Amino acid sequence: MERPAWAPRGIDISVPSVSRMYDFYLGGSHNFEVDREAARKAMEFMPGLPKIMQANRAFMRRAVRYAVSEGITQFLDIGSGIPTFGNVHEVAQAADPEARVAYVDHDPVAVAHSQAVLDGNDRAVIAAADLRRPHEIVKSPEVCGLLDLDRPVALLLVAVLHFIEDSDDPQTAVAELREALAPGSLIVLTHASYEGIPLTREEAGGTVEVYKSIRNPLVMRSRDEIASFFEGYEMVEPGLVSMPHWRPDTPVAAEQEDPFAFSGFAGVGRKA
Repeated sequence: MERPAWAPRGIDISVPSVSRMYDFYLGGSHNFEVDREAARKAMEFMPGLPKIMQANRAFMRRAVRYAVSEGITQFLDIGSGIPTFGNVHEVAQAADPEARVAYVDHDPVAVAHSQAVLDGNDRAVIAAADLRRPHEIVKSPEVCGLLDLDRPVALLLVAVLHFIEDSDDPQTAVAELREALAPGSLIVLTHASYEGIPLTREEAGGTVEVYKSIRNPLVMRSRDEIASFFEGYEMVEPGLVSMPHWRPDTPVAAEQEDPFAFSGFAGVGRKA
């Protein structure tokens, strides 16, 4: 397999990556055939995966604009993935040119592409770090050099926690991040769930098995389990809901939406 110029040396391009699969679902070009093959296999069981990802990105953009409207101009996006059009820094800085965005990802391809995209933008950085080690994130020179954690920050955990297994204790990791944020901060979160998917649990389980087979287990949590990540934070209206139902730009007509768009949950919480 020929290695494209944008693929950093040292990564195994024969192994699928969830961030590159996500890029493929969104119509991006920074993915390999091995990623596309795995994504297509997942879509055999859950054909609406691209629609779910589109709804996820649309929610993220609305939540970022909401944060700016609330006076928050600092963003910490963990599990940010490969930058595509309309990413956090573009949305935030369109709303407020002074907005600062620190991206965090552990995928070398995502980090390399973020560095290229952010070149020349002195209000956006990328840090190579892992959500499972939150102390390394909040102490990283990239994050500390750009964000003032003594002031409110919008923490984005968008489509990332469902890739953290219970054995890696995501609850403790998120709790450490919640504690590190100043009063007035927000948590912006989306998470996969069997609830809301227009398939039987067995049908959706086929997609879960695909991710398990590429050593990136997809953990489907219940609404109550997802709500627990907001512990100690006050939920912003309308609470923890399907992605299209969180402060839509226009009224949501369920009969006009692809039913897959309503899969999983999204919410924003505020630290008192």
